[in-house]
Amino acid sequence: MDIGNRIKNLRLSKNLTQEELGERTDLSKGYISQLERNLSSPSIETLFALLEVLGIKPKDFFDEDDNTQKVVYGKEEHTFYEDEEKGYQITWLVPESNEQEMEPVFVEIAPFACFKPFEPSLAETFAYVLEGTLTVALGEQEYQARAQEAVYFTAHEAHQLKNLTDTPVKFILVATDSYL
Repeated sequence: MDIGNRIKNLRLSKNLTQEELGERTDLSKGYISQLERNLSSPSIETLFALLEVLGIKPKDFFDEDDNTQKVVYGKEEHTFYEDEEKGYQITWLVPESNEQEMEPVFVEIAPFACFKPFEPSLAETFAYVLEGTLTVALGEQEYQARAQEAVYFTAHEAHQLKNLTDTPVKFILVATDSYL
């Protein structure tokens, strides 16, 4: 096991600099650097102090199976929801993505229908239109994006995604600070 690299990855995932990690563990930035490059080995006491600050239990740190990141999500893992009354379908492409920083979904809106309205939030929203024309109502303004065009906005105003045409619109939507 590459202990140094594992410590470095955990530190980076917590958005800590080597100096900040050192301050929280009473270790020097130089020593943290040596640990991460496997130039030095920590004592058990030092390692446990680092793991505590990094928010991981020793068992989880050394469990090789848990260190493998899931990268590919198959169709059988998708979650599907349809609102027939409002005329849209949404497919969550990554399980439990609503607990992450980004939430990618596939959305299809029937002709002359709309996705539910959203209140202002801190979320950033990105969409890529696969088919049809997507209308984005953002505050008092409306914007249209056609197939192979992208949409990006900060959700500081009330907003809604609409299909004002007679053909379905299909798009990939990625939102931060999940609000879907």
